[in-house]
Amino acid sequence: MKIEDITPADEKLYCQCLEDWSDDMKESGDHKERWYCLMKNQGLRVKLAKDDDGNVAGMIQYAPIENSPAEGNGLYFVYCIWVHGHKQGRGNFQKKGYGKALLSVAEEDVKNLGGKGIAAWGLMLPFWMKASWFKKQGYKSADRMGIQVLLWKPFTNDATLPKWIRRKKKPEAGAEKVQVTAFHNGWCPAQNIVFERAKRAAAEYRDRVIFMEYDTSDRAVFLEWGISDAVFIDGKEVWSGPPPSYEKIKGLIEKRIKKKRL
Repeated sequence: MKIEDITPADEKLYCQCLEDWSDDMKESGDHKERWYCLMKNQGLRVKLAKDDDGNVAGMIQYAPIENSPAEGNGLYFVYCIWVHGHKQGRGNFQKKGYGKALLSVAEEDVKNLGGKGIAAWGLMLPFWMKASWFKKQGYKSADRMGIQVLLWKPFTNDATLPKWIRRKKKPEAGAEKVQVTAFHNGWCPAQNIVFERAKRAAAEYRDRVIFMEYDTSDRAVFLEWGISDAVFIDGKEVWSGPPPSYEKIKGLIEKRIKKKRL
């Protein structure tokens, strides 16, 4: 196992979350590439785990918390840590220590950069980015928002507790048309897929649907709303984990159109 900094040769694979074999990734647009170009000039760090044959098995991406969905002082924020676990593509590398190795290297990197600690988000549900996994690595809960737990590991005595930036407001229903409001940050291809599907579905009903788009990689836009990635149909949020199909989103729009008798 080797943990290495990302190289230009790895960037395309990284922007596809190591799932270059996936047809779904073809629907994610170029949002991750644009986010990466923006964030690598703002302290983004990306490490890749490779097996002995040079196959990329996992990745971790982290940046100063000031650019994240959380607020804190002098910390770094883990956007995600992912070890490839599908039979397709390069195969299942999970439960072989890659995740622990990636996190350990990131922690040492942050210490060397002078960071006061690391924050990470985890889910209370037993799948991807499990909060319980981070707790096993010595992280403690700092804040909670729904099923999302903000965890952290301080490195210095003067490190202060981070907290989530909470939603400031939410979109309203359209007055004369169905309003589809989509927020996209770019960091997560899965959420980029949701955005692109919602945009495509809304476009099919141009005379009855208005599509509102907010790019939250613009920090001012994110802070105005307190929303990073989400899709709303007439003010009601669409569940986006895992990404709903195009047909599902289109059906939800059609349902609102019929209810408003448009």
